[in-house]
Parts: sequence; structure tokens; C-alpha cells
Amino acid sequence: MNHVKVATDFSRYPAGRFLKDGPFSGEAFRNKFLEPKLLAGEVILVDLDGTRGYGSSFLEEAFGGLVRHGYDADRVLRLVQLQSKRESLQQEIRGYIRDATRDS
Repeated sequence: MNHVKVATDFSRYPAGRFLKDGPFSGEAFRNKFLEPKLLAGEVILVDLDGTRGYGSSFLEEAFGGLVRHGYDADRVLRLVQLQSKRESLQQEIRGYIRDATRDS
């Protein structure tokens, strides 16, 4: 299983939706860490703890954006495993994935 700790492997300050918003945007995280593993059919454990927080635009683009880019929501929910001391954060992300399905 692949493992990414957002705070140390990406940034303690993830922010923004798109690449134009900065190097630590949701789009950058999705492109660098999530999509390559999904393309390969690999499970990835995303450790969300240790950052200074998450904006909804970052989370929605990183995770919900996977569905808008053609990945099946059930596959995303199965292959992208979330780890956080805050269960509400995990639920929020799963909600973005499901909402993106309805919006597609």
C-alpha cells in the first residue's frame, strides 16, 4: 500500500483549488499523488493529520475532482483510504466524492 502524509510529503499549508492558486493546491495534490496511483489501480493511504487545516476548495478539488476527471466514485472510495484523528474530515471528503458523482 502506498502512503502519503500530506503535512510532510506535500505541505503543512495546503490551500487553493487550482494550480493558478499556488503550488500546494488541491489540483496539484490530485495530479501528483492521487491520479498516478488510481491509474495504476493501487491503494493509497492519505494521512491528513499535521497540516494547519484544509480549505473546502482544496479538499473538493483534490478528491471530488477525481470523479470529475473520469474516475468512478466507488473506485475512488475503495482505493483512496483516508486517515485522520478527525472523523468529520474524512466524512467531508467522502461527501465531496459523492457530490461530484451527482454533479457529473
